Amino acid sequence: MTTQKASLAMRASFLLTLYLLSSLHNAYAATTRLSAAQQKKTEAREKAIKMAKMRAAGQDVVGMTKEAAELRSYELRKKKKKGILKRREASLAQVLFPGASPEEYVAGERIPAFVELVESKKTQLPFEYYDLPTCPEPHEKIQKRFKWRKNLGSRLMGHQHKMAPFIFSAKGDVSCTTLCMMEVGPKNIRWMRKLVDRQYRINLTLDQLPVLMRSKELNYAVRGYPIGFKALASSTGLQDDQYFMYNHFKFTITYREDPGEFEGIRITGFDVHPVSIAHKKVSKDEVMQENGERQEPYSTCTSEVSPVNDPDTYLPLRVGPTGEDMRILYSYEVYWEKSDIPWADRWDVYLVGSPDDEIHYFAIVNSLMIVVFLTGAVATILIRTLKRDIAGYNEMQTLEEAQEETGWKLVHGDVFRPPQNNSLLLSVLVGTGAQIGSAFFFTLLASMLRMLNPIKKGQALTAVIMLYVLCGGIGGYVSARLYKFCDAKAWKKNTLATAIFFPSIIVGMFMVLNVFLTVVGAATAVSFL
Repeated sequence: MTTQKASLAMRASFLLTLYLLSSLHNAYAATTRLSAAQQKKTEAREKAIKMAKMRAAGQDVVGMTKEAAELRSYELRKKKKKGILKRREASLAQVLFPGASPEEYVAGERIPAFVELVESKKTQLPFEYYDLPTCPEPHEKIQKRFKWRKNLGSRLMGHQHKMAPFIFSAKGDVSCTTLCMMEVGPKNIRWMRKLVDRQYRINLTLDQLPVLMRSKELNYAVRGYPIGFKALASSTGLQDDQYFMYNHFKFTITYREDPGEFEGIRITGFDVHPVSIAHKKVSKDEVMQENGERQEPYSTCTSEVSPVNDPDTYLPLRVGPTGEDMRILYSYEVYWEKSDIPWADRWDVYLVGSPDDEIHYFAIVNSLMIVVFLTGAVATILIRTLKRDIAGYNEMQTLEEAQEETGWKLVHGDVFRPPQNNSLLLSVLVGTGAQIGSAFFFTLLASMLRMLNPIKKGQALTAVIMLYVLCGGIGGYVSARLYKFCDAKAWKKNTLATAIFFPSIIVGMFMVLNVFLTVVGAATAVSFL
């Protein structure tokens, strides 16, 4: 008996000890979590104060310095998260371009740059780069590593894989070098002036990185560079506005080099500074120097002289004094600068301070408020109508009054009654809507599953078109079921109408718009020849 009591006492003391240890462990874990959360809040507060001091000190966010990169990373901290709950830290390259890997280049390796569409935010008509009076396209063959597959979407959007006339070699600086001389007639000059008025910008890419115009002093960064600029008559004192054209381009390419991590270099930035300059040609007497060596034919573009924007040397966009064609001399220079910014963070500068975010948020809130107000208005009308009808039903005293159907009782039998007319049109529209909705749903699903890469131009549009075709079975099934519910018999006619109704409308609109796009020479015009 004594042994049993001792055993029970030992078990009780053992369980009590376990309970106390478990309580202590839970309390310690809770304290640790609380202290970790407090430490995290403290670090976030200190970092916010540090970033505020940097902004107050005038630190820019578009430079390639370590401080500017840190400030950009802080402003984009909410975008650098992935996962369903957006809790995992990630770089913008992982968020925007899943599966993209960096390219390494050895010193002296030729790196091709590619031209993109010449676009404007003021109009929806893009043009090809080589439609402009610029240097001709190089005839070099694109290496296999730089090629990308053509698809239907990129063709409809006007994207073509063409090399730029500029030559870039890894870590190879290029002093001022002339490219070509172009003669532009009055007709093309008038067209170029229209492009300048509509603020068209030229876009290039190097290592899949769009060219960027940035200014540390003004703290801005925009993609592409303008064709030219216009000086208003009020600022020049002349009677008419003056147009000037950019014909010299200073390219600055930043790269990262880390022999312990990878071989070669990785490109982390691609900037351009356009210059408008009327190049001065050296006279024949000055071509030969005293030592017999040949000089560069243009004094404004030599290995020692770099063109700058000067109002006295701007290149005016107009015909010659006697009506002859305008002569444009294109030139460029390239400088390579080393930077410590990682390859994964090279996209930060393209998104920091983007004005489009506020516009999108305002549009979303505006749409939601309109939906809420309309829903409230409709609900108010329905409630008032139902109240009046229900009050009328309750006031019925006699059987004769009860037999008379009023209000909502008049339409209760028409809810599931097949329509007497236009059952074919109803079935086709509902089936087409189901097909379009299914195609967009599967496209969004593929995007969420990282099956579509935004860096591959036209891939999303191609996916929408292909999924719309594959979802034809869904649209046909919905249309056939609804058509059968309407007790209709011409099922062959319904099948054919469902298949060609929406595509015929889209093709018709496409053909009409394509005629106008072809007339104006837009890059999105599709040739059937």
